[in-house]
Amino acid sequence: MTTLPLTNIFLILGIAFLVIAVLGQAKLFFLEINPGCFGRLLALFLGVASLAFALSGGNFPVETADLIRNYLSQAIQQSFVSLNELFNS
Repeated sequence: MTTLPLTNIFLILGIAFLVIAVLGQAKLFFLEINPGCFGRLLALFLGVASLAFALSGGNFPVETADLIRNYLSQAIQQSFVSLNELFNS
């Protein structure tokens, strides 16, 4: 079992806290999230702080960025080929 790097944990927590801060009162499956005014403010602060910590670390895996860039470029090229075939027929 591999462990998540600290940056990924702070990214996940930051996004989760920001979702709680923005949505406020929401129903998530069988749980009801109702943080109130102070809870939303605290979630906003924790979300921004954890995202800032994660982004200031700057040790994102390069392989993932290269993999995404290669995948997107191949997907765009294939879509152009299929669009050309569609318009030329």
